[in-house]
Amino acid sequence: MIENPRVVLGVSSYFHDSAAALVVDGRLVAAAQEERFTRKKGDASFPDNAIEYCLSQVPRGRAMEALAYYEHPGLKIERIVRSALDNAPKGALNWRRTLKTLRELDQELPRDLLRVFPDPDKVQFVPHHKSHAASAFYPSPFERAAVLVVDGVGEWSTTTLWRGDETGLTALREIRFPHSLGLLYSAFTQYCGFKVNSGEYKLMGLAPFGRARFTQLILDKLIDVKDDGSFALNMEYFGFATRPSTIGPLFEGLFGEPPRPERAPMTPHYMDVAASGQAALQHVMRALATSALAISELDNLCLAGGVAQNCVANSDIARNVAGLKGLWIQPAPGDAGGAAGAAFVVAQKRPRQATPGSARDAMSGALLGPDYTDDAVAEALEAAGVVYERPATPEDLISECVTALQAGEVIGHFHGRMEFGPRALGNRSILADPRPAGTLHRVNLKIKFREGWRPFAPVVLAEEAERLFEPPFDSPHMLLVAQLRQEFRGDNTLRHARASGGYEPAQLQGAVTSDFAAVTHVDYSARLQTIDSTSESRMRSILDAFFQATGCPILLNTSFNVRGEPIVCSPADAVACFLNTDLDVLVAGPFIVQKAKQPGHLKARMGRMHFDPD
Repeated sequence: MIENPRVVLGVSSYFHDSAAALVVDGRLVAAAQEERFTRKKGDASFPDNAIEYCLSQVPRGRAMEALAYYEHPGLKIERIVRSALDNAPKGALNWRRTLKTLRELDQELPRDLLRVFPDPDKVQFVPHHKSHAASAFYPSPFERAAVLVVDGVGEWSTTTLWRGDETGLTALREIRFPHSLGLLYSAFTQYCGFKVNSGEYKLMGLAPFGRARFTQLILDKLIDVKDDGSFALNMEYFGFATRPSTIGPLFEGLFGEPPRPERAPMTPHYMDVAASGQAALQHVMRALATSALAISELDNLCLAGGVAQNCVANSDIARNVAGLKGLWIQPAPGDAGGAAGAAFVVAQKRPRQATPGSARDAMSGALLGPDYTDDAVAEALEAAGVVYERPATPEDLISECVTALQAGEVIGHFHGRMEFGPRALGNRSILADPRPAGTLHRVNLKIKFREGWRPFAPVVLAEEAERLFEPPFDSPHMLLVAQLRQEFRGDNTLRHARASGGYEPAQLQGAVTSDFAAVTHVDYSARLQTIDSTSESRMRSILDAFFQATGCPILLNTSFNVRGEPIVCSPADAVACFLNTDLDVLVAGPFIVQKAKQPGHLKARMGRMHFDPD
């Protein structure tokens, strides 16, 4: 085995969101999720395409020296088998799923890993939660930090606390399966009619419509939380250990109404359960974060694991945990980020630390995916038969973008390297003017094809964020929520709307207004992305120009995809999404495509694609 390998490929697979990442000389140089290439959302298959991309980024004259896998399959097999046996015969319903997982880990994984890297001595397995912890600490701006990892389950771990310093990562505390904060949140996700492992963000978005009237019931019946944040679930209420369901019969009856069927009306009851589940999550996460700082005797905190995608809980930590000095969250906090973390562990070297003002960019702004040449973009446009033009200069292109945005048009923006992680940060984004309230409904219903009540995020000039929002407002990776300042808020008749029978969230959405109605939620919150003045991205240039033209330093930014599909990766993906939605303009590389200028035969087939629910 090579001591301190310099070129390390990290891999995650076989649960959800498979990915690959490449670390060279201690620096993360490439990372991508398999779903972006296969066009299968949350693709869990072995990430052959993502690996091929990452290996294409190995510097000339260098070669891969080690392969790091993001968990230890032997320990995972042990947990699966022991859990099944401990719950027999109740666990019989889970055996089909159990056997599939065992086959993947015992037979398919070794075969796939050796196919990529035939030398088994250079393949290393990193514990799941250590991969998460490394993904958060090593790219962070901190020399020393507490690290909190919270997810559904790794091998055995569901929650871990770590200390990161110049010696590496030291484990401080562990909570083990079946006691899982991530699975508790998934239980509320299922109860409210959303899909587990993909609908948790919907639950978070639904919560502000409700009242947290069940929070104490949850803390009394479902989870026992100690002052130090340690917790235990009451397994009588849960099904994930014994049946192919997160919730059990007692859970189904706990709140007075049965679980909501998918696509059934969203009544106030389920909004209140969502609000209560979110409040309970925040209560535990605050306690865990406080404990992590106390045990580590440090004042900086890094977050990773799937629960760290909950930007409302993250912001609650930032605002309300005493003694917290700095907070950094891995931009791909779920299993995809574990591929990067595993590679960091095996490389055994921290990235070169930047100055405090730019240290957060040790992830290269999370822009770690494929880039495409202008010729490749032109080929895709020609193949689709669209009419397109190339403005004379980059400045002309930006000017045309601003003109379109001012006219109320919605732009699909495709430029540069693809983002790594769940958020589009400008290079694979849909952009719109955030001020008209109608923008929210149009983008939701006619472009994203999703529920009309779901909120959108603002991308804002970092130097203007403090004027518009209350802290925390430094959020380059869209992982924090901030409240709009009072002077930019409008009417709030939400309570009256509830009382007068506005039950569906889409009906309640209009009860709250603001100066930036398309990007503020019903509680005046916004999931911020800030772009600072040092950025040389085209997204920053568009935002600057829009601010100069309108006085508004904000744009609506949502991922360039439709419901049930991954974010676009290639130029062909971008063109297909443009043609099958109500997008007005596609800006791809140096080219502009306007829907209004397309020939009649092309317009006739636009919008005919069917999109499955996510």
